[in-house]
Amino acid sequence: MPATPALRRTLAVLAALPLLALAACGYGSQAKENTEQAIAGAPKVDGLDSVKIGYFGNLTHATALVGRHQDMFQKELGGTTAEYATFNAGPSEIEALNSGSIDIGWIGPSPAINGYIKSGGKNLRVISGSASGGVKLVVDPEKVTSLKDVKGKKIATPQLGNTQDVAFLNWISEQGWKVDAESGQGDVSVVRTDNKITPDAYKSGSIDGAWVPEPTASKLVAEGGRVLLDEADLWPDKKFVITNVIVSQNFLKEHPKAVEAVLRASVKTNKWIEANPDKAKAAANAQLKADTGKPLPADVLDPAWQSIQVTDDPLAATLNTEAEHAVKAGLLQKPDLTGIYDLAPLNKVLKAEGEPEVDDADLGSK
Repeated sequence: MPATPALRRTLAVLAALPLLALAACGYGSQAKENTEQAIAGAPKVDGLDSVKIGYFGNLTHATALVGRHQDMFQKELGGTTAEYATFNAGPSEIEALNSGSIDIGWIGPSPAINGYIKSGGKNLRVISGSASGGVKLVVDPEKVTSLKDVKGKKIATPQLGNTQDVAFLNWISEQGWKVDAESGQGDVSVVRTDNKITPDAYKSGSIDGAWVPEPTASKLVAEGGRVLLDEADLWPDKKFVITNVIVSQNFLKEHPKAVEAVLRASVKTNKWIEANPDKAKAAANAQLKADTGKPLPADVLDPAWQSIQVTDDPLAATLNTEAEHAVKAGLLQKPDLTGIYDLAPLNKVLKAEGEPEVDDADLGSK
C-alpha cells in the first residue's frame, strides 16, 4: 500500500531521528554506569567477567531497581560482576545494546519495537516481561470534568511516537475526533512535553492535562490534578506491557547461562516484590535516590507504586496491539514482529521456579 504524504513525512522524521520513540519515561539520553562486586570465590557464569545491565531510573522499571538494591542479580551471577548503566531514554539504551555497551536491558515497548524494526530483526530479542500499567490521563479538574471535555483541550504526552503518545492518539481516534499525528493539532492539541517538565507546564496552565506514566501522573495529582482515566481500564484484564526485558541477540546466542541467571534474578525479584510490597517500595525508592540523587516523596511514591504491576509475562499480544495503534495513527508502517520474542530461557526459569510458562502470541523466533 503506498504511503500517504503524512506517513512519508513521519518516516522522514524517523529516518532523521533514529529510534524516535522513547521508553515509557524517557527523560533524555545520558547514561550512568555503576559496577557491583562479584561474589568472591564463586564461579563465573559462562566464564564472563561481567554482565552489563541497563535500565531507567523510574518506577516502571521496578524489577531492575529492586533487584539491584537487593543484590538479586549479583547473587545469581556469582563470580561474574553485575555492571549497571542507567538511562533516561529508549534510543540511547538501544544504541548501547547495539554497540555492546550493555548486554541486557529493561525498556518500554515502543523503543523495543523500533529497535527491532530498524535493524531488520537482527539486534534484539524480548526475553521477558517486567511491568504492566502505570499510565493515566490526569487533568485540571477546573477545566476538564468529563472525558468529552478533553476535546478542545491541550493534553501533554512525553514525545511524538512514544508509547503513551500512541495510546493517546488511538484513544482520540476512538472518540471520533481528528488529530494530525505529526503536528498534534486538531480536535485535541497534543503537546509533546518531556516528562520531567510536565508538572511545571501543568502548574503554569500551559497544558490542561497529560497522558503520562508513573511517577509523572502522581506528581500531577500532587499538584491538584485529577485522574480522569487509567489506561489499564482500556485493556483486557486491565493488563498491558509498559516495560520489557531485552537482550542482544549475539549475547543470547553466546552466553545463554548468563541470560538465564539474569532472568532467574528477575523472576525471583518479582516474586519478592509481590510478597513484600512495602519493603519493595522502599527498596525501589532507595535505588532511585542512588541513581537520580532524589527519592520520590510519599504522596507521589505511594499511588504510583500501587498502579504498577510487576509481571514475568511480556503480555505479547498487547505489544502487537500497541504496534497496530502506531500504524493506525500513521506513525509506523505495518511491521513484521515475528521473531521479536525468545521466551524459551524465561520459560525454562519459570518451570524450575514452579511458575506457569508464558506465551509469545506467535511472535517468537523460529
